[in-house]
Amino acid sequence: MITSRVLLTGVSGFVGCQLLKKLGGKELVLVGRTPLMQNRHAFFQMLLDGSSSYISALDKVSVVIHLAARVHIMNDSSSDPLAEFRVVNTEGTLNLARQAAEAGVKRFIFLSSIKVNGESTSDRKPFTASDMRNPEDPYGMSKSEAEEQLLALGKETGMEIVIIRPPLVYGEGVKANFASLMKLVGKGFPLPFRSINQNKRSLVSVYNLVDLIKVCIDHPNAANQVFLVSDDHDLSTAQMVALMAKVQGKANLSLPVPVWCFKLADKLFKKEAVVDRLVGSLQLDIEHTKKTLDWVPPYSVEHGFALAAKKKD
Repeated sequence: MITSRVLLTGVSGFVGCQLLKKLGGKELVLVGRTPLMQNRHAFFQMLLDGSSSYISALDKVSVVIHLAARVHIMNDSSSDPLAEFRVVNTEGTLNLARQAAEAGVKRFIFLSSIKVNGESTSDRKPFTASDMRNPEDPYGMSKSEAEEQLLALGKETGMEIVIIRPPLVYGEGVKANFASLMKLVGKGFPLPFRSINQNKRSLVSVYNLVDLIKVCIDHPNAANQVFLVSDDHDLSTAQMVALMAKVQGKANLSLPVPVWCFKLADKLFKKEAVVDRLVGSLQLDIEHTKKTLDWVPPYSVEHGFALAAKKKD
């Protein structure tokens, strides 16, 4: 498939900014809520919802890369979180996709989430692309519903659908828990994670993720497929902290607090989700992605951690 014009949503987001750099040589149409500074591409200021018209932005577009989303929020205080997520992640996605199909778009690439598979692989094999969907929170449910409806739309219209499910994405400019942990390690705090060395967690650097997205733009085997993506190098919590210390030139001061202490805290304070992210596993099997696309992650975990540790000037 020879692409001409590519429409990209979510350009101001963490992944979008890196993908914009990666696709600098292509003819791009950008859709977002806030205009970008020093942007040389066509830009359309639009909201993502179930009623907006995107026809003007879709003119002569052959591929849509849809990154924009209402992101996962810890301790969401909305009265109906699922409804809030559906407005953007499900209804907004399908509205854009239907109009894309009507405009003659050949391929629609959707950035989903591993939360569609579930929250943990602590007592099972790693997630695969062929597993039954099993989302457990409103964010994952909204993404799962969007996937199902996109695939149905693809069968109905002939527009090729490509779905990518990443785990935690990190790199320069990352925020939330990953950034907080990196900062604590960099300041030399003696964190109690040295004994959490039997779990395994899949991560993906934003640089590997955008490389895969770029491959999916033109690869003939990507059509109507679901792909899991990771760095293909899973880490225990202890290994993660050790690597964070290494890339920052710091000593690893982690303390060997037994795992059972964390599990006891889980029972006492009912913090199951928090504790599982520390001591549990969440692994992705990306063999289908590698074989189907003849792709391997081009960047190492250490490369991604080093860039994530960079301090803003």
